[in-house]
Amino acid sequence: MKNVVRKQLCRDSKGQGFLACGNMKKIDKLSKQGRAVAVRVTEPCDAEGFPAASSWERAVPLRFRVDWRGKNVDPERETEVRLLWTQETLFLRFRARYRSITVFPDAERNGRRDQLWERDVAEAFLQPDRSNPRRYKEFEVSPNGFWIDLDIAPGEKHDLKSGLKRRAVLDTGQETWIAELAIPMKCLVAKFDPAATWRVNFYRVEGPKEPRFYSAWRPTRTPVPNFHVPEAFGELIFTTTKK
Repeated sequence: MKNVVRKQLCRDSKGQGFLACGNMKKIDKLSKQGRAVAVRVTEPCDAEGFPAASSWERAVPLRFRVDWRGKNVDPERETEVRLLWTQETLFLRFRARYRSITVFPDAERNGRRDQLWERDVAEAFLQPDRSNPRRYKEFEVSPNGFWIDLDIAPGEKHDLKSGLKRRAVLDTGQETWIAELAIPMKCLVAKFDPAATWRVNFYRVEGPKEPRFYSAWRPTRTPVPNFHVPEAFGELIFTTTKK
């Protein structure tokens, strides 16, 4: 016997477009339980290969404003993360409120910058393969669009050479910066399975000198700032929502 459910529609956070409330509430609950949710892209990407604004509106926001210990709440340094996916690409968008901006003035011609974490960055640590709990992929992007990608394992750190694309916009009036990453799935997994559950964490670093503000979605709670704590990772699931 089929259940007939009346679809209730909710306007999104900016009043643009609608979502199925039941789906959205379920996904939001998962996010609050330490699960990040990537939503499938159903609209064409723009000329640069990034999702349209309407697609990002359907993505579920994660927000954090505490330091790596889960303390020192700072709303003026809040970070929002949204994730979208296709079979070929994982998309991430960071929206960061800031007190100050500190960036490197130079990078390689393609925007890659070694030691990027020594300036302001947003970071994502992704672990598609849960069978090796100490190995994961690290992606960083700065307010001026510089980036670095790394393959991390115990005692090892290698350039991932992911082929990612990125773009960043700084809004000094609103004191926010937004960065988007388009990461090829093939650099993460041999074959993408949307039914799989990955592990993940997100971070920010801000400040020209110590003590800098090291913030985390899932706090690592180490004595000194340290993001390389896979035990603190949350889960990442892949889903779709209906219009």
